[in-house]
Amino acid sequence: MTHAFDKDYWESHWDGAASEAPSNPYVAEAVRGLTPGRALDAGCGAGAEAIWLAARGWQVTGADISGRALAAAAERADAATGIEPITWIETDVSTWQPDDRWDLVMTNYAHPATPQLDFYRHISDWVAPSGVLLIVGHRHVPDAAHHHTHAHSHSHSPEDQPPEKATATIAGITGVLAPENWRIDVAEECERTVRDGVPPLHDIVVRATRLV
Repeated sequence: MTHAFDKDYWESHWDGAASEAPSNPYVAEAVRGLTPGRALDAGCGAGAEAIWLAARGWQVTGADISGRALAAAAERADAATGIEPITWIETDVSTWQPDDRWDLVMTNYAHPATPQLDFYRHISDWVAPSGVLLIVGHRHVPDAAHHHTHAHSHSHSPEDQPPEKATATIAGITGVLAPENWRIDVAEECERTVRDGVPPLHDIVVRATRLV
């Protein structure tokens, strides 16, 4: 199946989609030891990761193309206790040009309409000097990409597989981060099981620190 990953696609996807998935474990690992500051979740979906950060003292902005996703995220945040207020912004993050810079910019399984690596390059510009970029995406596994269940926090139906254009490799992601500007702290291929009876997710995790 070919997806446009445009606003209509995501509004349709989030129409009645489950929105209670927990934050993925890579976020906790990425921020361990960091002083909570200002964070942006680019393509935040229903807000699991944004809310997790806000509960730990981060000042979070969640941006997504889908108004339905943001409504679910805001409702979930309102029901949480002891979290910092979250700013929700409805925008196409693949073309958005914010004036702000953040101490942490993260994206978790976001599928833009633009090429995947162009999207990662685009959001990397929003990281403040000495700030951190966290990219969690679908790992390109040629033999498995069309056979595993797409069961991450975007809550796709089992038949809705991530197409090749929504996957990435370590070399591809690190290749858009100029070595004179970035230090690569983590570049890993991972597998994790979301729930019993569902094939594992093939993930890729890159964490980098902006040097200048």
